[in-house]
Amino acid sequence: MPSIDIDRDSAHQAAESELGRPIYSKGSAAQQFADWVSELLYRLLQKTASIPGGWLTTTVLIILLAIAVVVAIHIARHTMRTNRGGDYRLFEAAPLTAAQHRATAESFAVQGNWAAAIRHRLRAVARQLEETGVMEPAPGRTANELARDAGAALPHLSGELSQAATAFNDVTYGERPGTQTAYQMIADLDDHLRLRSPAVMSAAGQPAAAESWAQVR
Repeated sequence: MPSIDIDRDSAHQAAESELGRPIYSKGSAAQQFADWVSELLYRLLQKTASIPGGWLTTTVLIILLAIAVVVAIHIARHTMRTNRGGDYRLFEAAPLTAAQHRATAESFAVQGNWAAAIRHRLRAVARQLEETGVMEPAPGRTANELARDAGAALPHLSGELSQAATAFNDVTYGERPGTQTAYQMIADLDDHLRLRSPAVMSAAGQPAAAESWAQVR
């Protein structure tokens, strides 16, 4: 039987061609990406001898490739979170009252943890609106849905509610730092709603019905 004379590169190409046939499973997207990176590294190593600088240049290229992959993954995750901001729930853990969320927010604000303070203060707003009957409780409600539903009931506050929802999404899913200005904006909205709640109005001898909110300015 005659011997088969084939060099390494030819063997590699033949294997690639064979494995690329439809009868072979291509695996998951992650596996295909890993295979692509492996193939790229293989080709880089093959070209090392002809690249000026040899291994030093190759090492730098590999490092740059790794950085590019990390940046690409980070950007993709950030884009997905931003585009799906309205799909995330406003509440995560066991339900707390408006007063409890408010106290927690103030505690974080004292510490300068503005992101956590913003999250809890908007949750206080949502609970306040639920507790006073302006909105029906909805465990799966998102920040954007809160702004939409509360804005429909209180159209004169729709702008503030929309800004508050945006601030919540930015610090929670957009990986942006919280600011004292954003927190104070939500705190002012919360105080406005709390001090003019049906319960407070009723204690002052005014109508306690949820419809009275429509007259608040």
